[in-house]
Amino acid sequence: MNAVLRRHGLGLVAWLAGIVFFLPIAWMALTSFHSEADAATNPPAFAASLTLDGYREFFGSGGGPSPWPALVNSTVASVASTLCVLLLALPAAYALSVRPVKKWTDVLFFFLSTKMLPAVAGLLPVYLFAKDAGMLDNIWLLVVLYTSMNLPIAVWMMQSFLAEVPVAVIEAARVDGARLPTILARVVAPIALPGIAATALICFIFSWNELLFARVLTGVVAETAPVFLTGFITSQGLFLAKVCAASLVISLPVLAAGFAAQDKLVQGLSLGAVK
Repeated sequence: MNAVLRRHGLGLVAWLAGIVFFLPIAWMALTSFHSEADAATNPPAFAASLTLDGYREFFGSGGGPSPWPALVNSTVASVASTLCVLLLALPAAYALSVRPVKKWTDVLFFFLSTKMLPAVAGLLPVYLFAKDAGMLDNIWLLVVLYTSMNLPIAVWMMQSFLAEVPVAVIEAARVDGARLPTILARVVAPIALPGIAATALICFIFSWNELLFARVLTGVVAETAPVFLTGFITSQGLFLAKVCAASLVISLPVLAAGFAAQDKLVQGLSLGAVK
C-alpha cells in the first residue's frame, strides 16, 4: 500500500512540475494571439478576442524588418556548430572512454573547467580578434565560437555514453580489419546513437539560445534570431503581444527538435546515468 501511494504521489508531483513549467509557455502563446491593448491589461484578459496581428507584424507585414534572415542565420550557426561538435567530440570521447589515455579524468576535468570562465570575461579578447581578422558580422565566426563553447560539455557527456559501448564489439571489428574511422562510424556511433542525439540536441539548444556573443559580434548580415528579438524592445515601449508572437516563433525550432528527439534524449540521458 505504501509503495502504491508513493508511486501515485511521485506521479502527481511530476504532473504538477510539468504544469508549472508549461504554464509560462501557454501564457506566452495565448498572449501572442491578443491585441496589444488586451495584452497590456492587468490582470490579463484571458477571454479577450484573438487576432493574428502580432504574427503579421513579426513577419514584416506592417513594414518592419523581415525575420527570415535572422532565422536562417540561427539555423546555419546552430546546425553547423552542432555537426562540428559531434565530429570532434566523438573521437575525443572514444579516446577517453573506450581507449582511455593516461589521467583521462584530469583531461575531463580540464574540459569542464573551461566552462567555468564567465562568457563576458572572454568577450573583449574575442571581439578584438574578430575585428583584427575582419570577421565581425560574419556567421562563420559564430560557428567557430559555438563549436568551441559546446565542445567541452559534449566531450564530457559523450564520454559517459561511449563508456557503455561493449569493448568486445570493438575488438571484433578491429580483428576483422576495420580501421578507427570505420569503427567510429559503423560500430560506435550506431550503438551510442541515443547519447549522440541527446548531446546534439543540447548543443543545438545552447547555440540557438546564445545571445551575448551574437549581440556584440554581429550587426546586420549575421544577426541571429535572439538578437532580432531584442530589437522589439524600443524606446517607445514593450509591445507585449508582438514580443510573445516573436518569442513563440523563435522557440518553435527548439521545441520541435526536442519533441522529435525526445525518445533518444531519454534513452541517452538514462544511458549516461547508468554505469
